[in-house]
Amino acid sequence: MQTLVVPLIPSLPALLDTTPTNASWVITVTLLASAVCTPISGRLGDMFGKRRILLFDLLAMVVGSVLCAMSSSLIPSVAGRALQGVAIGAIPLGISILRDELPPERVGSAMAVMSSTLGVGGAIGLPLAAVIAEHADWHVLFWAAAAMGTIGAGLIFRFVPESPVRTPAPFDFGGAAGLATALLALLIAITQGAQWGWTSSSILTLFAISILVFLGWGRYEIGRRHPLVDLRVSARPRVLFTNIASIAVGFALYGMSLTFPQLLMAPAETGYGFGLSMVEAGSALAPSGCVMMLLSPVSARISARFGPKFTLGIGSAVVGIGYLCAAAMMDSVWQIMLASILVAGGVGLAYAAMPALIMGAVPVTETAAANGLNALMRSVGTSTSAAVMSAVLANMTITLGSQLLPSRDAFHTAFLISVAAACVAIVLTTLIPKQTDATDRI
Repeated sequence: MQTLVVPLIPSLPALLDTTPTNASWVITVTLLASAVCTPISGRLGDMFGKRRILLFDLLAMVVGSVLCAMSSSLIPSVAGRALQGVAIGAIPLGISILRDELPPERVGSAMAVMSSTLGVGGAIGLPLAAVIAEHADWHVLFWAAAAMGTIGAGLIFRFVPESPVRTPAPFDFGGAAGLATALLALLIAITQGAQWGWTSSSILTLFAISILVFLGWGRYEIGRRHPLVDLRVSARPRVLFTNIASIAVGFALYGMSLTFPQLLMAPAETGYGFGLSMVEAGSALAPSGCVMMLLSPVSARISARFGPKFTLGIGSAVVGIGYLCAAAMMDSVWQIMLASILVAGGVGLAYAAMPALIMGAVPVTETAAANGLNALMRSVGTSTSAAVMSAVLANMTITLGSQLLPSRDAFHTAFLISVAAACVAIVLTTLIPKQTDATDRI
C-alpha cells in the first residue's frame, strides 16, 4: 500500500485533474493514516481481540481500494488512500498474535519474518505496481489491492485463531484524540515543509501545536488508569531506546526507496543516470526485498545466540556500509543493486530484532500496543526521511534541456545523510540495557 501509487506520481495531477500539490496528498494521507491508526489498532487488539481488529484493518483496506478503483477525482482517491493506510496496523497485530499462539522456540523466527514484511512489501510491490501501471488502466492497481486484501482477510478468518490474551478496559478516546491531533500536526508539517516553506507561519504553527498537544497528551496519559499508551512502560530504557533507534532505521530505509529509483531513472545525459524505465528500475531493486525476507530467519538465529540488541546493531552497521557503497560506487546498475541489497539486508536484520527487544520488556497484555508504538516510530522515521531527502534532491539540481533534475552531489549528500542516520541507530543501540531473562531470547 505504501508503494502502490509510486509509479503514478508523475501522472497523478493529470489523472485526478488537480494540481501537483493537491495530488501529493494521495501519497501523504496514507502515511498519516497509518501513523495515527497503528498504535490505536494495537491497543484495540489488546482489548477486544487481535484477530478481530486485524480483520477490521484489512476490511478498511479493501473498502479504500474499491473507492480508489471506482474514482477518478481527488477527494475520493484521498479518502480511499487513507483507508488503505489503516492496513499498516496489520504488522504489529500479526507480531503479537504470533507471540500469543506459537511455542517459544518458534516465536523468534516467526516475528523476524513478519517484521521484515514492512520493507519486503514495498521492495517487491514497486516493480509489480510499475508493470500494472505500464500495461493496464491505473485503476487496476486498486482492484488488485482490493483482491489481495480480500484474500488475506479470508485466510486469516479461516486459519488464524483469536488470541486468548485480552486486556479488558474502557477505550481511551481522549488519549486517541490527543495522539491523533499531535501526530497529524507533526507529520503534516514534516511532509509539507518543503512545499509550504519551513519558516512559513503554517509550518511553524503546526510544529507548535504538535509540541503543545504532545505535552498535554503525555500528562493526560500518565494520569489515566487505562491509557492508550502506557508511558511508564514506554519510558523503560529498553523500550525507549529501541523506539528511538527505530526512527533512525526507518529514516535510512526510506532514503533507499526515494533515492535509488530516481538515480536509476535519471537520463544518461546527466553523466550519472542510467535512463531506466520505472519497471526496469523496480526490477533492479526487487532483489533487495528478497534479501530482506531471506535474512529474517538469520536475524532470529543471531538474536537467539547473541541477543536482539546485537542484531539491531549489526543491522544498522550494514545499512551504513550499504549507503557508503552507494556514495562511492555510482558508475553502473550492478553497483546500485549491490548497495540496495546491503541496505535492505541491514534493514531486514534491524527490523527483525526490534519486536524481540520490545516484547522482552513489556507485559504480555500490552504486546500489540507496544508493537504498534514501535511501528509508529518507524513511520515517523520514514516521513522525516521523505521530507529531508526531497528537500536535498529538490535544492541541489542541474538543468537538462527543460528538465530540472537532482545533481550527482544531491545523491551523494542524501546517501551520507543516511549513513549518519545509521550511525545514530548504532549509538542508540549501545544505550539499550541488556536483559538476561528468557524473554530476551524468544
